[in-house]
Amino acid sequence: MTMEYDDRYHQVQRPKPKYDCLLFDLDDTLYPLSTGLEKACRKNIGDYMVEKLGIDESKIPRMCDLLYKNYGTTMAGLRAIGYKFDYDDYHSFVHGRLPYEKLKQDPVLKKLLLSLPLRKVLFTNADKIHVVKALSRLGLEDCFEGIICFETLNPNQHSSDDGNDIESEVESSAGARLFDILLHFSQLNAGEDLPKTPVLCKPSEYAFEQALRIANINPHRTMFFDDSVRNIQAGKHVGLHTVLVGTSQRIKGADFALESIHNLREALPELWEDAKKSEGIRYSGKVAIEASVTA
Repeated sequence: MTMEYDDRYHQVQRPKPKYDCLLFDLDDTLYPLSTGLEKACRKNIGDYMVEKLGIDESKIPRMCDLLYKNYGTTMAGLRAIGYKFDYDDYHSFVHGRLPYEKLKQDPVLKKLLLSLPLRKVLFTNADKIHVVKALSRLGLEDCFEGIICFETLNPNQHSSDDGNDIESEVESSAGARLFDILLHFSQLNAGEDLPKTPVLCKPSEYAFEQALRIANINPHRTMFFDDSVRNIQAGKHVGLHTVLVGTSQRIKGADFALESIHNLREALPELWEDAKKSEGIRYSGKVAIEASVTA
């Protein structure tokens, strides 16, 4: 009787693995920057700003740079400085025109991901339609438990006219009470008193906290993969273990650095070793991810 009890005790007390979840960015992380999608996306954003918002083309490069650096995405920055537009229309214009044919099936990455008996969740600033298209082109649509994307963190915001208190502080672009971010950063007090954005996205730490809450993820037992230095540093601040993808050079805030996501097994063999410790113990709970991929 005592022996049976001891056996059960040792089984229950076996060491827990260090990680139980892998959190991945999508663009330029699960596929390389060399595909050219990022360059095409930047061009589409500039075209949208000129064609739809009437912004002078000569201002686009500097303006995009400032908006991206200060707000995480150009879209979030445009909303902050007073431009109003339909979010679905923006995503359709910016992502709908991307050369998805440049993304190829990636059976090597698929095999790597499926060989890890850990939860795998995608966390991206992109919209759901783009995510589904990209994953389908890569052949990775069955590799993730769920998706945290634009719609997840910004529910019921198909249109910018949603009555948000922040938005009530600015008039429509037609009314032209816009914050001049170019003028602001040409002054000595640049960086102070920037308007807030109603859009929630990385690298906002609050966006990370919301994503972790929605997906029921413990940051201290999760490894986060992203190509953005700012996103990696924000992830580190909320307690995630971090992997910078796209370079072998580690930076402050990154626990690891991978030239390519394909180097995953060589660079992080502990993920597989760790998984063996918990063999037979799989996550069985339902995750409340609003924008899960079912395609």
